[in-house]
Amino acid sequence: MSNLEAEPAELVCDDGPGAGIQVLEPREVPLGGPRAMTVRRTLPQRARSMIGAWCFVDHYGPDDVAESGGMLVPPHPHTGLQTVTWLFEGEVEHRDSTGAHQLVRPGEVNLMTAGSGIQHSEVSTPPTRRLHGAQLWVALPDRDRHVAPFFEHAAIAPVTVGPATLRVFVGRLATDAEGSGPVTIYTRLLGAQLDLPAGATLDLPVDPAFEHGLLVDAGPAHLEGTELPAAHLGSAPAGRSRLRIAAGEHPVRALLLGGEPLGEPIVMWWNFIGREHDEIVRFRAEWQADVVELGTATGRFGIVEGWDGRALPAPVMPDVRLRPRD
Repeated sequence: MSNLEAEPAELVCDDGPGAGIQVLEPREVPLGGPRAMTVRRTLPQRARSMIGAWCFVDHYGPDDVAESGGMLVPPHPHTGLQTVTWLFEGEVEHRDSTGAHQLVRPGEVNLMTAGSGIQHSEVSTPPTRRLHGAQLWVALPDRDRHVAPFFEHAAIAPVTVGPATLRVFVGRLATDAEGSGPVTIYTRLLGAQLDLPAGATLDLPVDPAFEHGLLVDAGPAHLEGTELPAAHLGSAPAGRSRLRIAAGEHPVRALLLGGEPLGEPIVMWWNFIGREHDEIVRFRAEWQADVVELGTATGRFGIVEGWDGRALPAPVMPDVRLRPRD
């Protein structure tokens, strides 16, 4: 999915402070047009820009596709990141410039590594009546951010942990010493759907080196005693060896995100991640020249085969110079 804001802000992301549980409220962002679906964005924001290397969290639905128009995101670029698509309901068709063409459904993960540059499209399929899920981005560390782009898809089996059911779609649980995770990652991460029955409490062992976040899809949930309403993201700093997650009178469905602090600042503007202003300017210029104006497949981003239409133009750069800050 793309960041379709007409005037995307400069986002200089680094490891945020925090001693207790931080509750992050979502803000609504339209995906374009008067009837377009709206997403709820909890990362990045001024209060916190990253959880581990997770740097972007969009949560959407359940949407009646007949009312919202569903997901219709034209080809758009990415650099320096990985995108993760996870659905609760519906079906999305993915195409990208590596030649990948893949449907994703609930219980399956699409992971696209942009690396040095990629473009992709995402469209909800005609059979989809309700669309409900999340789009997540992972910032690549400096040593790996120029890798060649590639795409992965995996079906995720559920596992039982105490009273909860988890589907680990990125990384592994702290209790799974032998696991390597279903998809390729470049920093130590965790991404999982967590389902908890009404009235139940999960005392989950976690890696104390990880920051953690809990995005509540259905709830509310309680994270270490702090109530998290639906669509809110709770953030816990590193240093904990266990997380206590509780459901009240209603079952909880949530996404559990975690990771070691990235340890380096990133500049994120529109759909690009870089390290300084001139790099972002160059990415944008290449996208506009090679894809939007000429439609060529010779540049950094390639071309999405099978898409009948124009790619998404980049917004205008801000008047001020993008400056990394610690």
